[in-house]
Amino acid sequence: MQKGVIGISIYSFWSYPLTNSTVDLDATWRCKDFFFGWILDPLVFGDYPQVMKKNVGSRLPPFTEVQSELIKGSLDFIGINHYYSLYVNGRPFKTGVRDYFADISVSTRGSRTGPPAGQGAPANVSSDPKGLQLQLEYLKETYGNLPVYVQENGMGSADDGLDDTERVSYLSSYMESTLNAIRNGANVRGYLVWAFMDVFELLSGYQSRYGLYRVDFADGSRPRQARLSARWYSGFLKHNRTTALLETNARVTTTVSS
Repeated sequence: MQKGVIGISIYSFWSYPLTNSTVDLDATWRCKDFFFGWILDPLVFGDYPQVMKKNVGSRLPPFTEVQSELIKGSLDFIGINHYYSLYVNGRPFKTGVRDYFADISVSTRGSRTGPPAGQGAPANVSSDPKGLQLQLEYLKETYGNLPVYVQENGMGSADDGLDDTERVSYLSSYMESTLNAIRNGANVRGYLVWAFMDVFELLSGYQSRYGLYRVDFADGSRPRQARLSARWYSGFLKHNRTTALLETNARVTTTVSS
């Protein structure tokens, strides 16, 4: 009656094979199936990915035929929270005590030479805007080009300063990759920056600042100050300057300052 739409938000990252070995290539596809397919395959196709059914076995409740038909096609859009890409390599599939990480049977790391990330968020992950473009194009090819919203994308930093040129560069490069995916036919309907201001972050408290506005947590009144990224983003939105996405940090800084 309201003519609304309903979708689902997925925590995501793009995955590259650590090497060109068959084991790592298979692990990369398995990673996509366990992160995207686990949620999206039932909603689009009515069932879980085959590799999940194989690895998880009887612990993965099957859909009845009626359930499959009811859930198939039940979402109008896909939302993704995307911040980085990871390198993936396969681990031996072990029997015994099972959980999600044992079932997916992969190791992830933030760079080809970095240490495995374990089960938490990886440290020292490089900016990889191309990964967002590849992810959007993967969703287009795999799930019938449903509308997609990039619901979270941003850069955390321990630097509490206002001259956050690195964040400006990060945001402009990821927005450019989103635009490239759109030009390649991806049905992207929106892009949202995380976050408007510094907040308590899930895994790092107040130690990692994502905000376009700095919050002084030492002051009880929590005063806010606009960072360079806030002024740049505001100017971009007001003037629809897609050319700004191609500027260097120095050019962006000069433009905002002027």
